[in-house]
Amino acid sequence: MQAILGQSIFAGGLGFPLMVVRREALEHNVATMAAFARDHGMELAPHAKTHMSAEIAARQLDAGAWGLTVATPRQAEVVRGFGAGRIMVANQVVDPAGLAWAAAELARDPAFELLSFADSEAGVDILAGHAGARPFRVLAELGHAGGRAGCRTVDELVKLASYVQESPGVELAGVAGYEGGLKTAGEVRSYLARLQEAVEHVRVRSPILSVGGSQWFDVIGRELVATQARILLRSGAYVTHDDGYYRERTPFNRIEGELRPALEVWAHVLSTPEPGLAIVGMGKRDAPYDEGLPIPRRDGVTIVKMQDQHTVVRADGLRPGDLLAFGISHPCTAFDKWRVLPLVDGDYRVVGTINTNF
Repeated sequence: MQAILGQSIFAGGLGFPLMVVRREALEHNVATMAAFARDHGMELAPHAKTHMSAEIAARQLDAGAWGLTVATPRQAEVVRGFGAGRIMVANQVVDPAGLAWAAAELARDPAFELLSFADSEAGVDILAGHAGARPFRVLAELGHAGGRAGCRTVDELVKLASYVQESPGVELAGVAGYEGGLKTAGEVRSYLARLQEAVEHVRVRSPILSVGGSQWFDVIGRELVATQARILLRSGAYVTHDDGYYRERTPFNRIEGELRPALEVWAHVLSTPEPGLAIVGMGKRDAPYDEGLPIPRRDGVTIVKMQDQHTVVRADGLRPGDLLAFGISHPCTAFDKWRVLPLVDGDYRVVGTINTNF
């Protein structure tokens, strides 16, 4: 990739299919969410599971992020290598190997901050049993009916918080929740009210309240404005946005501002075996498909289906060798398909690289 810096991706030095990251959109999105959090009295702890890239993480941290969020201890170890001094594992951590690494890293660096979630006494016992010289700091997680992890009632959470405070090797830092699975703004407001109630009942000095913040950060910004807690948003997909799932669900459809799609896949037409039918050299190994198929950037092209290495499209006038561009839907399952992506300017000249570490 270094050899083609400054060259167009179409100059012949790169093979296709190829996913690119558009620099202008990436930088716009990083700045936009940093400003939103700052303007609403919140802090951003971007979810690095989306990209697992040192280059993107550096941009987020340079823009003022509190630290980085991850989903697993292994991801925590990776982003620690990026230079993150604060890491939130937005999950229940029970893996002995991961806890051994975390305890050792906390002991090695007194300045390192690590948070994780807890929603059961059994989980707290596991943390306590692997604690080292410094305690594991946890956020008691409040869930909701039909959701994933988390205590189902505020009473359960308050009881768990007391158990944490009585357990050696574990320290209560606040409350966490995830609102992303809720369907309406009303449901989100009701859930946020329960989170605020939980914070008020937890006896912690300067408590943290962490929420997801990808689909409902506008509601969060309004509802939590008076909360006497440090609000940490874990938004992740915003960093490259998309042309599908998040384009339809971004809060910027309801409030002023915008996020811009930064990921694009280019691929050749391989075959046109029937009139109006073409086979494109891009498949499930190259682009996400779990939250919607890629979005053709050329008018008149419709995706019929995706296979491992091919995409079947309906279109007239295509010929073998033609290059087509596609936007993606759901960036969280896009980056993991690539280890190196060219960073391009508005003319598709390569201006850098984005490396991933999945």
